[in-house]
Amino acid sequence: MTWKDDYAHRMMNTFGVPKVEFVRGEGCTVFDSEGKRYLDFLAGIAVNSLGHNHPAIVGALSRQANLLHVSNFFATEPQLALAARLLRISGAGDEGRVFFANSGTEANEAAVKLARLTGRPRILSLMDSFHGRSMGALSITGKASLREPFEPLLPNVEHIDSTIEALEAAIGPDVSALIVEPIKGEAGVHSLPAGYLETARELTTQHGVLLIIDEIQTGAGRTGDWFGFQESGIVPDAITMAKGMGGGVPIGALVTFGKASSLMHPGQHGTTFGGNPLVCAVSEAVLGQIESDDLVANAAQRGAELRTALARIDSSLIVELRGRGLLIGIGLAEPVAQEIVAVALKHGLIINAPNASTVRLAPPLIIGDAEIAEFIDTFSTVLNEVTNTASTEAS
Repeated sequence: MTWKDDYAHRMMNTFGVPKVEFVRGEGCTVFDSEGKRYLDFLAGIAVNSLGHNHPAIVGALSRQANLLHVSNFFATEPQLALAARLLRISGAGDEGRVFFANSGTEANEAAVKLARLTGRPRILSLMDSFHGRSMGALSITGKASLREPFEPLLPNVEHIDSTIEALEAAIGPDVSALIVEPIKGEAGVHSLPAGYLETARELTTQHGVLLIIDEIQTGAGRTGDWFGFQESGIVPDAITMAKGMGGGVPIGALVTFGKASSLMHPGQHGTTFGGNPLVCAVSEAVLGQIESDDLVANAAQRGAELRTALARIDSSLIVELRGRGLLIGIGLAEPVAQEIVAVALKHGLIINAPNASTVRLAPPLIIGDAEIAEFIDTFSTVLNEVTNTASTEAS
């Protein structure tokens, strides 16, 4: 029996059978069970900020192995240290508060409950947004195809277009929160319109509505700022985060700002594993390494270099480059993203297709000249192969 047979026999069919079985990683590369090497330009979908097998993560795991879990009846030093760092880098400061969860979905579940505690019934979210797959997070996700099999979901959630006009028409005294992503990663890496967050902050403040920013894919330095909202200069009421903050361990967080920090009270929310000392120690090490190595600036610099290099590729398939920092969406002229991803994997390159006409790049924040050069060389080959195959089939 092969590993694929084993997977199909034992695993629930939520993902389909994977193409490759990975066994180890080093830096920006991973190796499969047959010894083949791959350049990882997806980083576990924006998770592996420091790549694979980074000494900071390995060291934190080893040091914290003597105390893995104590429950939230008790405090631990790693939890308090990480909370302090998150309040500092997010700008929430002394008035901010942190709730630790185990994933981005759980962080958004906490955000939904935060919104409910305002006493107002309606929540506004954006069309084509993605906030998770649990029932609450799915309710605020703006993809009807994902929601419909599980309806009825939470009532009083309205999905609106990503325009100021739509927000002006929908907002009112019965709205508890507006929940948005600075960049819609799962929709194809689409940024909000210029000035959207600034105007949204004005409107939500005017109507007493919470502005909650989903930073799960855009946080931890990926966009060239610590968080995607920071480019706009606004101060939100809450942000959710996960993915890159853990570097591979399961952790998420809801961070509140100002008055929103006083909404939650004992017994209104909780988690068994959230904020345990192991994941907090690793996350603290990851964020500390990002800060000490100035990887936020590296994300901005390398993202600009990647866009410049991509623009120079002579391929009719590339029609648009979207995103910021090291979250890049490559808009395609034809709906061949899945074919590109498959051919790239064959050539030892890991990328992703959030939809049929977009290729997504979210490499580790540690990439440098060598990784960019290898990526451009391989990706150019992949595009040529896909183009030539399509031309042959057409003739």
